[in-house]
Amino acid sequence: MPTYHHGHLPDALRSATAELIAEKGTSGFSLREVARRAGVSHAAPAHHFGDAEGMLTSLAAEGFSMLADAMAAAVDGIDDATERLKRVGAAYRRTAERHPGHLAVMTQTDLLRVDDSALVEQQGRADATMRRVVTMIRDQRNPNLDIDSATTFCWVAIRGLTPSSDIERNNDLVDVYASFIVDGLAAGPDTAQPDTAQPVSYVEPPSGP
Repeated sequence: MPTYHHGHLPDALRSATAELIAEKGTSGFSLREVARRAGVSHAAPAHHFGDAEGMLTSLAAEGFSMLADAMAAAVDGIDDATERLKRVGAAYRRTAERHPGHLAVMTQTDLLRVDDSALVEQQGRADATMRRVVTMIRDQRNPNLDIDSATTFCWVAIRGLTPSSDIERNNDLVDVYASFIVDGLAAGPDTAQPDTAQPVSYVEPPSGP
């Protein structure tokens, strides 16, 4: 059985959780299997994370931390709004490719303690970068752009960039998505709809990542 320094065991448990979920999905997750893969006692995950929800919340917070770092590095020094959004989309795609287990948990809020302070902090870091990108779109292309709504829209859009084995196609999709999004946000809403237009029924997307 491996021997871990106390501070390293949580990292090992998160790594085992990410690998397990990448292989079997969240439905195949259990603390017992995580402990077996990490080579520790069955009680170790609960000792460090409390329960399954705590374990998954910690993994999601780690995933958002990696995403926030990748997004911030991607847009550093970029002054064009469209290019910034392309870089953010590419950073999201790379994170999804490299850390599929994390991403699977990050997008399933029903499995998480959404008010966990670490999770909220890391989500906030990622969202702050997206908001800065959207603010640049407003400043460069559309002074009337609603930052909150546009930020939510951009998060929903980049979540559609599911990685495939075709790397070149992935890159092309990021560029196309970014250009479409910026052009659409720059155009603003169509205010010339006739009064007879039927309302559209929709489910409001969650705010933030």
